[in-house]
Amino acid sequence: MGKQTAAAHIVWDWNGTLFHDNDAIIRATNAAFAELGLAPITMEKYRALYCVPVPKFYERLMGRLPTADEWLVMDEAFHRHYAQHAVACGLAEGVELLLAGWQDAGRSQSILSMYEHEELVPLVRRFGITERFLRVDGRIGPSGGSKAEHMVRHLGVLEGVAGVAPERTVVIGDAADDAVAALGAGARAVLYTGGSHSRASLEGVGAPVVDTLAEAVREAERIAAAA
Repeated sequence: MGKQTAAAHIVWDWNGTLFHDNDAIIRATNAAFAELGLAPITMEKYRALYCVPVPKFYERLMGRLPTADEWLVMDEAFHRHYAQHAVACGLAEGVELLLAGWQDAGRSQSILSMYEHEELVPLVRRFGITERFLRVDGRIGPSGGSKAEHMVRHLGVLEGVAGVAPERTVVIGDAADDAVAALGAGARAVLYTGGSHSRASLEGVGAPVVDTLAEAVREAERIAAAA
């Protein structure tokens, strides 16, 4: 194994990537819409229109940006209903083996999510995979923003404490925002079609798009080795 491959690092997204929570997402979204009298949507429509920051997603559905009061109602309702439905969700297929294989090969990995940090950490621990990661970072502060500023901070800490090089880091996520955040921090990205975005919406970003997490890991290895 070459030195560059051994130094490779993956930053994993959580929701829709490692954590297969599509059912909880659509149920919580429609519950939030119902509290404002909006019609429910299908998962297909959600995946076609979803974008970050989330208020822009609501603008695509409503034809206008939600007011500040509407955003607070929808955001609170979404998280309340999501917490109820997420308990029935599990890790994406094959995740444990992929994480173990990457770590056993002498490579490192971390999680960066826009899910609230205080909720994320115990959830990762519940699945027994915390020891696979150098860091598990969730969102601290209000929801509705982009992952870009969090990615810069996340990689900066990893570079300082573990020598992780951004140019040999690959972000694996299910949203266009993952690729934007990766590029802004000097990393690369691989986008996975099993989560919040349709393939069509991901292919316009410019990052490789794959249908399985196993493919994503192989692509990450190839990208990092070529850095």
